[in-house]
Amino acid sequence: MQDILINPLFYLVAIPALIIVGISKGGFGGGVAILGVPMLSLIIPPIQAAAILLPLLVAMDVVGLYAYRRTYDTTVLKLTIPAGILGVAIGWATAAYFSEAIIRLLIGSIALAFVLKYWIGDKAEKEAPKPSKAKGIFWGTIAGFTSFVSHAGGPPFQIYALPLKLPTILFAGTAVIFFAVINAVKLIPYTMLDEFDATNLTVSAVLLPLAPISMYLGVKIAKVISPQLFYKITYIGVFIVALKLIADGLVALT
Repeated sequence: MQDILINPLFYLVAIPALIIVGISKGGFGGGVAILGVPMLSLIIPPIQAAAILLPLLVAMDVVGLYAYRRTYDTTVLKLTIPAGILGVAIGWATAAYFSEAIIRLLIGSIALAFVLKYWIGDKAEKEAPKPSKAKGIFWGTIAGFTSFVSHAGGPPFQIYALPLKLPTILFAGTAVIFFAVINAVKLIPYTMLDEFDATNLTVSAVLLPLAPISMYLGVKIAKVISPQLFYKITYIGVFIVALKLIADGLVALT
């Protein structure tokens, strides 16, 4: 798809998507980073969208690793990282069995579930028991799988980690390190699936300067805007994109 390099519509979608992902990772814990692949999937195939974003996520992770190099929960990482790597392996092994329509449905469903959990999850989280080790392994695996498919590992990881009620900075650092490892591991199967072709890598290189800039913006914006307002606006966007992807997937299957 060489034409995406000169397609203004692609950049009209890709630039805001990358900025939202970077701001989310840099200032708001990374939860809304799920929006990146669904937004790009409105213009290009989901797998290509994920391949273009992965090098950019790795670049953001480098910034995050430096910022949180001394701030993380070792116990959580020892439990979730091996499980997350297993999830990536499962995603790799099953990638050939998913059609583009199925992937759109999967990504849309993940995004929709994420939004609904955000909107109705407060009461459920207050009543939920502290996650067990089994839950940590389960959700870590799911996080690795959904991260491989659509860089949507944030919600499963949060389902496990948020009830632990870690201090804000400790939670952020733990999440950054978890996804830095998972994203680095994902480079191997993405390479073996030939997703890093010349077009995808060129597009990633063109967008690369936005990665550290958007991370920096996230840190700055977090100091001047209410996180509640940011999430309300962005989750509405996720909701609309999720419905569009689900509709497109269903139409393609009929």
